[in-house]
Amino acid sequence: METKKLNLAFVYNVRHKKPSLTDEQAIAEAEFDEPSTINGIAHALRKLGHEIYRIEANEEAYAKLKSLKNKLDLVFNVAEGLRNQDREAQIPAMLENLDIPYVGSKPLAQALCLNKAYTKKVLSYHQIPTPRFQLFYEPNERLSRKMHFPLIVKPVSEGSSKGITNDCLVNNQMELYKKLAELIEKFKQPALVEEFLTGREFTVALIGNSPVEVLPPVEILFDHLPNNLAPMDSYEVKWILDNPESNLKTIACPAQLDYKKFLQIKKLCLKTKQALGILDWCRIDVRMDSDGRPHVLEINQIPGIMPDPKENSRFPLAARTAGYTYEEMMHKIIKAACERYGIPVSPVLEPAPEKATNWLIESFSGQKAFKLV
Repeated sequence: METKKLNLAFVYNVRHKKPSLTDEQAIAEAEFDEPSTINGIAHALRKLGHEIYRIEANEEAYAKLKSLKNKLDLVFNVAEGLRNQDREAQIPAMLENLDIPYVGSKPLAQALCLNKAYTKKVLSYHQIPTPRFQLFYEPNERLSRKMHFPLIVKPVSEGSSKGITNDCLVNNQMELYKKLAELIEKFKQPALVEEFLTGREFTVALIGNSPVEVLPPVEILFDHLPNNLAPMDSYEVKWILDNPESNLKTIACPAQLDYKKFLQIKKLCLKTKQALGILDWCRIDVRMDSDGRPHVLEINQIPGIMPDPKENSRFPLAARTAGYTYEEMMHKIIKAACERYGIPVSPVLEPAPEKATNWLIESFSGQKAFKLV
C-alpha cells in the first residue's frame, strides 16, 4: 500500500490562566493545554512531515472542520470540550457527523470515561477491580454502611485532578458531608465518594489497538510530600508542587516493580481498555490496596502530552523511558488510528521495532519469571 504524509487537523483547547487554587478560571481550565504545549504538539506534527490545520475547540470548531472536510485525512484531537459533563465527546461527535477520521475513542467511550461513576459500573460488570464507591446527587444522602473511612470525594465528571484538593480525603462523616456540599454546589454535578486505597499509585500509558503496547509504568511518589498533604495525586500535587521550578520528586519512571506485579498491572490495563472500548491511546490510573492488589481508579482518554521534559508530563515520560522520541511517540499514536481507518501514512521517524521490548529486557531480564509476552 502506498504511503503518504497527511493533511491533519489539530484540535485543542487552550489554557489562559496558570494553575491556581483560588482563581476560578484557572480551575475551570485545568484540563486545557498551555499555548507552549499546543505549539510544541503542532511543531512535532509538522516535523513528522504532515500538513497541519490548527483548530481551537470552541463554538466555531464545527464550521471550521466542515469547511476542511474534503482536505483532511485525519484529525489529531486533544480537545477536552468547552462545557458540560459530556464535553470530551463533543469533537468526536462532530467528526462522526462529518465522517472525518480521527485519533481516539468514539463519542460513547469518551462520554463514559469522563464520568467516573459510569466507568466504575462498567469495570465492576467486567470484574475489574476498582475501589468501592457511592454516588451522591444531594449532600444529605445517607452514606452506605458498606463504605469505610478514609474516603475520597471527587466531582464525578472532571479530569486532571480538577476539584480533587487535599481536603477531599475525609476521615469522618462531618468532613464528608461538608465536602459533599461544597463540591456539588461548586461543580453543579454529583459527587463520587470512593474508599481510599493506601497502597502505591501508578499511571500506565498505552498505544495501539491490536496489538496494544504498554509503556513503562509511572509511579506517583508520596514519600517526600509536605506533612500537610495527603498521599494522593491531588490538584496541589499535580499542578502546584510538580512544576519545572520544583525540586520535589513526585514521579518515577519506570516504576520499581517485580515482573509478576508488572504483568498483573498490564493485564488489568489491557482488560480495562477493551471493556470500555478505548481506541488508539490512553493512560490508566491504578492504585494498590494495603495487600498490594491493583485497582483501576480512572481512565485518561486524552492524556496530557506536554513536549517539554521538564514538565513531567506522564505519557511522554513513559514514552521517553521506553526509548522513543516525542515525535516517534506521536507517530505511533497517529499510526494506530490510521491502521483502524485503512489510511496509508508515511513512516517518517518510524521507531525501531526493538524499542518496544528494550525497556522490558533492561528492567526485568534478571528476574526468574521474566519472558517476553
